[in-house]
Amino acid sequence: MTDALPGLFLGQSMDKDALAQSLLFKRANRHGVVAGATGTGKTVTLQIMAQGFSDAGVPVFAADVKGDLSGICMPGAPNEKLVARAQGMGLTLEPKAAPTVFWDLYGQRGHPIRTTVSEIGPVLLARMLNLNDVQEGVLSVLFHVADTEGLLLLDLDDLRAMLVYVGENAERIGREVGNVAPASIASIQRAILQLEQQGGKAFFGEPALRLEDMMRTGLDGRGQVNILDATKLMNSPRLYAAFLLWLLSELFEQLPEVGDPDNPRLVFFFDEAHLLFNDTPDALREKVEQVVRLIRSKGVGVYFVTQNPADIPDSVLAQLGNRIQHALRAYTPAEQKGLKAASESFRANPAFDTAEAIQGLGVGEALVSTLDDKGAPTVVARTAIRPPNSRLGPATDAERAQIIAASPVKGLYETVVDRESAEEILAARRGEQDQAAANAKLAEARAKADAIAAKDAEKAAAARAKEQAKLQAQYERDAARAQTQARAPARRSTRETPIEAATKSVLRTAGSTLTRELLRGLLGGLKRR
Repeated sequence: MTDALPGLFLGQSMDKDALAQSLLFKRANRHGVVAGATGTGKTVTLQIMAQGFSDAGVPVFAADVKGDLSGICMPGAPNEKLVARAQGMGLTLEPKAAPTVFWDLYGQRGHPIRTTVSEIGPVLLARMLNLNDVQEGVLSVLFHVADTEGLLLLDLDDLRAMLVYVGENAERIGREVGNVAPASIASIQRAILQLEQQGGKAFFGEPALRLEDMMRTGLDGRGQVNILDATKLMNSPRLYAAFLLWLLSELFEQLPEVGDPDNPRLVFFFDEAHLLFNDTPDALREKVEQVVRLIRSKGVGVYFVTQNPADIPDSVLAQLGNRIQHALRAYTPAEQKGLKAASESFRANPAFDTAEAIQGLGVGEALVSTLDDKGAPTVVARTAIRPPNSRLGPATDAERAQIIAASPVKGLYETVVDRESAEEILAARRGEQDQAAANAKLAEARAKADAIAAKDAEKAAAARAKEQAKLQAQYERDAARAQTQARAPARRSTRETPIEAATKSVLRTAGSTLTRELLRGLLGGLKRR
C-alpha cells in the first residue's frame, strides 16, 4: 500500500471516508510539527516518520530524549492488536529495522559528536554559558582577537587560554576593539567551569563532526537514521538546545541550494522543542526563524516535536506546513489557551469541532493536516496512526553495542585529536617571552657585574697610579736633596766614627767594672767580723 502512495503513509482517517493520510515527500521540506501531551503517541509517530523517510532514501536525524526511539534499529514484533490495526488500514506489516547510527555527545551510548569552539561561534556559546549582554560582548571581542591573530579555538582549554591572554592585554585590546573588564572575564571563566561540570568539555574538540557522515545512503537505497542519545544530555538543556541549533546552522551554511526536490536531502527532528526557545534572546530567535525559513531551499525538512504548539514562537510556527496533533489536556487557563491556539492552526473540518476533537483523541490517534500538491494545507482529519515496522520500545544495551560495532562511522570519531591551537601557541609565546625576560635579566646582571668589576679595576688602577706618583715624588725629593748636599762645602762632621764609638764604650766599661770591684771590697771589709 505504501508503494502506491506519493508520500509517507501516516495512517487512516477515522471518518466515514477512511482515506489514507500521507505526507508528500516533495512537500516534506516545508517543515512540520508533531505535538501532544505525554503518553499520547508522539514517539511512535516520530518513529514511523523516521523509518518512512529512511525507506524513501532520505537520511534522518532525530534526538531520542527518553531512549524509546532506539527501538528503530531492531525489527518489530507486532502483537495481535497491532496486526489487526494494520489490517484495518489495508496494511501488511513487514517487521524490519532501519539502518541506524547512534550518536552521543558524551561518547557513552553512541559515537561521540564534537565541534570546535570557533564553529560554535560567540552567539551560541554565550547561550551555552548563560552570559549577559556585557559578557557576550567580551566573548565577541575574544573571538575577534583570535581571528585577527590566527589563533584556533578548538576546545575549552583554548578558550581559557584566550581569556587569560585578553585579560593580560586588556589595555591594548581595549584601545582597539573595546573595553574588557576583568570582572567579565572572571564570570566567563566560572561559566566555562559550570559547562565542564555538565559534561560540555567532551563536546568541544577534534575530529569535528562531518555532516556527510550523517547524510549517508546505504547500498540498499535506504537513508541512514541518526539517533542522538539525549537521555543524559537533557540534564543540560542549554547545551542540548545550542547543539541542535548549531547543527541546523551548519546544515544551512554548508548545503547548496536545491529548491524543492522530489525527496528532501535530510529530515531533522527537534524533540523537546520548547527548550530551543526558553530564555532565548531576540537575536537568536530571529536567527532560528531565518534558518527555518531559508533552509527549505537546501532540501532540509525540520520537524519540531513538543507537547504544545504554543511552545514554539508564532514566527517559527508559521513556517511549519505539515502538522500532526496528538491529544492535549486542557485543565488550566494556560492549557486552554494552548488548546485554542492548536485548534485554530488547522484548516477546519466541518465534520467535527477541532478543539473538542483534540481533547477526545486516544493513544495512537492524531489530527493530521499536511500540504497537498499545490502546497496548501489539507482539511484536518482524525487519523489512526499506523503501527511501525520496527520495534516499539527501546533497544537493549547489548543490541545498541552491536549496532555501534557495525556502524559505518566506527573509528572515525572515537580518538581525540589535539593539534596546535590557541593554547599551545600562547603557551609557546609565553615561554619565549619568559625566556627573553630571563635572558634580559641575565644580561642585566652580567652588565651590572661587569660595571662593578670595571669600577673596581678603575679604583685599583687609580690606587696604583697614586702610589706610583707618591714614590716618584719621594724619589724626586731624595734626588733633589742629594744634589743639594753635593753642592754644599765640606765640614767636619760632629758624628762619631765607629772606631771612636767602640773605644769610648770599652773605656766606659772598664771604668765601671773597677768601680764596682772597689765598692765590693769596701763593703766586704765592713762586713767582716
